[in-house]
Amino acid sequence: MARSSVTPSQEELDRRKIVGVNAETVTNVTSTDFPGHYPGEEHSWSLEKFRNEFRVQFHKNEPFDSSFSLIGIDASIANAFRRILLAEIPTLAIETVFVHNNTSIIQDEVLAQRLGLIPLTGDLEGLRWLDWYRKPSEGNPGTAPSDKNTVVFNLKVECTHKKGAKKDEDDPTKLYDNAHVYASHLEWVPQGRQDTRFRGPEGVIRPVNPGILLTKLRPGQKIDMEMHCHKGLGGDHAKFSPVATASYRLLPTIDIVKPILGNHARKFARCFPRGVIGLEVVTEEEAAKEGSGYEGHAGEKKAVVKNTFKDTVSRECLRHDEFNGKVKLGRRRDHFIFSIESTGQFESDALFLDSVSILRSKCTDLQRDLANIMR
Repeated sequence: MARSSVTPSQEELDRRKIVGVNAETVTNVTSTDFPGHYPGEEHSWSLEKFRNEFRVQFHKNEPFDSSFSLIGIDASIANAFRRILLAEIPTLAIETVFVHNNTSIIQDEVLAQRLGLIPLTGDLEGLRWLDWYRKPSEGNPGTAPSDKNTVVFNLKVECTHKKGAKKDEDDPTKLYDNAHVYASHLEWVPQGRQDTRFRGPEGVIRPVNPGILLTKLRPGQKIDMEMHCHKGLGGDHAKFSPVATASYRLLPTIDIVKPILGNHARKFARCFPRGVIGLEVVTEEEAAKEGSGYEGHAGEKKAVVKNTFKDTVSRECLRHDEFNGKVKLGRRRDHFIFSIESTGQFESDALFLDSVSILRSKCTDLQRDLANIMR
């Protein structure tokens, strides 16, 4: 006999997707939409169902700062994208510093550390053209530096007295030449075919932010360094991470279950960031409806939910006794609001697409390995 299938109501399905946020606890934190959890219900994964329910909503898409929502996916997938963004997308950064001369107040190793953290950019196709550089180690000769795996910068700066400066001047930038050393002082030295791969003012390899202050000099002090840049991963060192931040949060939910009126409504609105809760006038129709809770309150202000996207889930409203039993807070477990801030080497939306490609590649490798095991 075929086993009958139970179909839960849409209200019940929506309830299961809400993580409860209470004054002291968080409830319903574990996902339950998998086979066998609810007797008689069918929860096996379906590609067709995923295609119908998955959605992407963009909230902001600037070159180096984007925000968007992924709706209808599991936390494991969303977190995989986040981790790949942080640690598995290759970028170019200063790896080796050869110090020929450094008489500044900053020690060699500290200055080298600061140089390594400078975000670099250049022609995107050229950056993808670069190969990996393998450092030599015991029993492994590695790869020789070449135009295909190494980018070279020079930093040669000397501080001198500025001619014509006033004697009573106390601004170092007006008293001296090169009193401040910035990222703009880095000079790219093309190697081999690199000058054909990185062309034009927007194509050459350069610091993303030329105004980054590296150190300060005074007359008689100088810096002479050569830097080699290589491709690397953020999982090996944070300087290779292509993002300043890559994070997500669950969409907040606010359910007003009992009317909040008058001064209480105004106080309730102040418990949330501006724009989350609004005030509206109770209409005659609402006041005339039996059991609505608005009987006899026509013309008064009531609290209504306007935009939960702006909420930070501070739970401030749960601290006040007058709102006890009138509001339920939560988060939607399958609605992830992503925020990606690029360091500048790649645009933020392109970084997310790269993370999708890398995850797909990982899945293909796993599928192939499983097929080999089953032979």
